Amino acid sequence: MTATGRQPVSSTAAAIGAKIRLRRQQRGMSAAETARRAGLSKATLSQLEAGKGNPTIDTLDAIAIALGIPLADLLAREADTGPVYRPGTPAAPGEVSRELLRRISSGNSLEIWRLRVPPETELAGVPHATGTIEHLLVSSGRVTAGPVDAPQELNPGDMLAFAGDAPHFYRTDTEPVDITVVLASPINP
Repeated sequence: MTATGRQPVSSTAAAIGAKIRLRRQQRGMSAAETARRAGLSKATLSQLEAGKGNPTIDTLDAIAIALGIPLADLLAREADTGPVYRPGTPAAPGEVSRELLRRISSGNSLEIWRLRVPPETELAGVPHATGTIEHLLVSSGRVTAGPVDAPQELNPGDMLAFAGDAPHFYRTDTEPVDITVVLASPINP
């Protein structure tokens, strides 16, 4: 919550809201008509278009059906061609830190994460969606990571790619580790 008591607008909610409004306007439909067809109140639709809601997939699906468009049209992000700068952030000592750096769509969903793991920590990696490939690039520290049946010892500068849809793990030694993780997941139409 903000100091004014309002829920902050997330960039995802704002992007989806803008897509809903754009597609509705492209169809020449009023907010009232779109809401009626989707089984929503006009106030709910207005909140979503303003990026202030947190719609369920079922709600987005109802809106897509009302607009006669694929659900993916509301979820797909436009390509960002400009430079993107994300300043580094400090990690809390002794805690695992995960930080989404970038999400890119282009036939695959690409997410770039920063993973910081404290010394003497083992972290189980939850299997991702079928077909996901996980790429690790070690910035600092030493880590044993990868599929549970074929882990690799990695040093700074080492890169490892493996099937992220199977059980995997990360285990640090006596020093903290900083890893850039790129998840490439297929987008199913």
